[in-house]
Amino acid sequence: MKTDELIRALAEDGRQPFVSLPLRLAGAMAAGGAFAAILFLLTLGTRPDLAEVLGAWRFVFKVFVPVASFLAAFWVCLKLTRPDCEVRDVLPVLLLGPMLALAGVATELTLTPVSTWGARALGRYSGTCLVAIPSLSAVSLVAAFVVLKRGAPRSPAIAGAVAGLLSGTLSASIYATHCPDDSPLFFALWYVTAIGLVALAGAAIGHRVLRW
Repeated sequence: MKTDELIRALAEDGRQPFVSLPLRLAGAMAAGGAFAAILFLLTLGTRPDLAEVLGAWRFVFKVFVPVASFLAAFWVCLKLTRPDCEVRDVLPVLLLGPMLALAGVATELTLTPVSTWGARALGRYSGTCLVAIPSLSAVSLVAAFVVLKRGAPRSPAIAGAVAGLLSGTLSASIYATHCPDDSPLFFALWYVTAIGLVALAGAAIGHRVLRW
């Protein structure tokens, strides 16, 4: 690029309104979440007994954990867009979701007979869970990468994985209102696996598209 062309390009950038990265990522997640919610309502819909289980601790746990993990992943995602941020700087926040899931599992094992653990873990909708959560995550994952390309992550693969975690937990919190399997054992086995698949896809994509 010639000097005068560079000057013109910088001038054009200067005339464009500045939008912070957090606002861009929030907008991307809002758009991706709205698309996922519409797709969810058109294909799966909420469970028929939703009003009855809103106060049940297992249902609240199943929704709260992905929501809390989403908020943690949002913060970590923004931190990782900076080249001076390393994984060890954000690892405690990333561990929030797994620690909550383990606490739920421990509670469930304490409250239920050993003979019911296998059935509670396997549930009835494992296949739906493994398909629905990654499918509902697709648009928000793409939207996240559009925003993250404006950053300069130290580790593109890890930043991509966290983008997948962000999208996966968002779609998991939506899907949770459909799934009748409320046991924390089911959540730890199938929800975590489904979210992990989205995170793996994010890592593979991030390794390619977030390099600088």
